[in-house]
Amino acid sequence: MTLPRWIYLPATLGALFVLLPLVALTGSVDWPHFFDLIASESSLAAMKLSLETASASTILCLVVGVPVAFVLARNESRGIVVLRSAIVLPLVLPPVVGGIALLYTFGRQGLIGKHLEAFGISIAFTTTAVVLAQAFVALPFLVTSLEAALRTSGQRYERIAATLGAGPTTVLYRVTIPLVMPGLISGTVLAFARALGEFGATITFAGSLQGVTRTMPLEIYLQREADPDAAIALSLVLIVVAAIVIAAIRGRRG
Repeated sequence: MTLPRWIYLPATLGALFVLLPLVALTGSVDWPHFFDLIASESSLAAMKLSLETASASTILCLVVGVPVAFVLARNESRGIVVLRSAIVLPLVLPPVVGGIALLYTFGRQGLIGKHLEAFGISIAFTTTAVVLAQAFVALPFLVTSLEAALRTSGQRYERIAATLGAGPTTVLYRVTIPLVMPGLISGTVLAFARALGEFGATITFAGSLQGVTRTMPLEIYLQREADPDAAIALSLVLIVVAAIVIAAIRGRRG
């Protein structure tokens, strides 16, 4: 298909709208002191915590998100529309609203939290709260990616395996999951990236305690006033991580 020439103008403007801020940020980095800025005690603690909590939240997304995606893709009941809407809701909710919702669920006086407090279990403003906040906003990315892969793959091979005597669990592990593995990997990487960059729900539900709940986005926010050069350097680190994630996804799809 040959595109009309005029379409390249708005396309160029759109690309510049995204690229120019990244170029401006890169040009503002204090390169001679870059590694010193990202190697401070608080920065390293935030990086370590971010990687640990993002990994944990991604595992949590896999444990609960994969079954949800299979139910959404293979169940045709009317109620499934409501479930799908609820699962993707965090995609459009302001993250701070998600944080407040989690606080009123797992906080000391929350729906579930008040019962956990009776057993001496406190979740809000702990590292566990960071993991839950990240999983809350990242889960839809995994579910939607995997559901799309499941719908695209169809059910032909699953039916063939079933006619040959394979049980539902065998079909799931030996046929379906291998077929949708690229979609599963893409969804997992997207969930990890979203968890790594989470800010609003985390600061609302978990707070900002160094070494406990202060992840990289929170550290960048705090450094923005105290040490702008450190904030810029850490921002660049997150951009590089995001670029690696995109490259990994494109590599899998290619």
